[in-house]
Amino acid sequence: MITTRRTLLKAGALGAGLAATPGLSIAARPRRTRVLLATNEPWGTYHAQPLLAEARRRGWELVQLVPDRSQITPTDPVPVATLDDVPRADLLVVNGASDWPADCAAALKRMPLVASSLAYLNPVEAPRAKEFRSRLELVTAASPAESDVFAAYLGWKRRVRMVGSPQTDNLPDYTPQADRVLVLTSVTHPDQTGNAAPGTQLLLDSAAKLEAAGKHIVVGLHPREDPTLWDQYEISALGSIPASATAECAVGIPGTVFPIVAAVGVPLVGCVDPKLQVPDYILDVCSSTIDSPEQAGDAVENARPASRGAVFAAVGPIGGSARRLYSAWNTATRSTTRNVTVAGA
Repeated sequence: MITTRRTLLKAGALGAGLAATPGLSIAARPRRTRVLLATNEPWGTYHAQPLLAEARRRGWELVQLVPDRSQITPTDPVPVATLDDVPRADLLVVNGASDWPADCAAALKRMPLVASSLAYLNPVEAPRAKEFRSRLELVTAASPAESDVFAAYLGWKRRVRMVGSPQTDNLPDYTPQADRVLVLTSVTHPDQTGNAAPGTQLLLDSAAKLEAAGKHIVVGLHPREDPTLWDQYEISALGSIPASATAECAVGIPGTVFPIVAAVGVPLVGCVDPKLQVPDYILDVCSSTIDSPEQAGDAVENARPASRGAVFAAVGPIGGSARRLYSAWNTATRSTTRNVTVAGA
């Protein structure tokens, strides 16, 4: 069980002392605006990483709350804290309403609270959203379509502020190379951090068909994917978005990265399993979808970039998104005088 009664009691009694990432003492630093982030993927610091540059520019600190440090590496650039040593902060941001964000909201009852969509969700109200919905100072999402989905997920009836996706703030120039295909994986096996998306075998078989047809396969791994499944191919050391800049086409399991890759200008082919559930706006940036590896060759040959309308619906305004997101968070911190320590939570 992630959160225990002892954990909650300790979170309510602690002061400002904290050791975040190994060797990093938050309490020793000068006081500055600090945002705590709790995500649906409890150890998934890859959602916070695109937000660090803007935090540094503003002189803020972004700290991700994790159940423990068992899955945090010493080289992870994202500062982390647990509910046992949570620091004094100005705002708690949740990116969903699964157990971990809801547990964090419950533990930090008097802290100003914002919900910001940082990864795709489905438009079905989460069972625990009602526990903290009335506390929300603000709700943000990247785009018109994501705003609608996030509102439905939270059961939120008021305005969702559209800020764009910080991952589109520094998109690479698109210079495709002939016969170069980027494979975008998901997660084959669920773990403590999050669930898996079905379709890996279809994607593996499609990649094999494309390689046999003369395509050069480059793999953009999901941060939680098992790399050994793909070690027969070139695995990009740059990450999926930079790697997409040289791909003639991208083929993968539709997910959060799809709209970002579409914004680069890359045509996308989605591998869809009958059990896969993703919102329509992600499928809308695909040139086509396939459910059989035999369809992969023709789908790649005929793939076209997504329309401007589909890209905007999926990612919102491009450029300056991280600044808009932090400005929205800043508004939330200023709209209340409840700048509390954990001891008062």
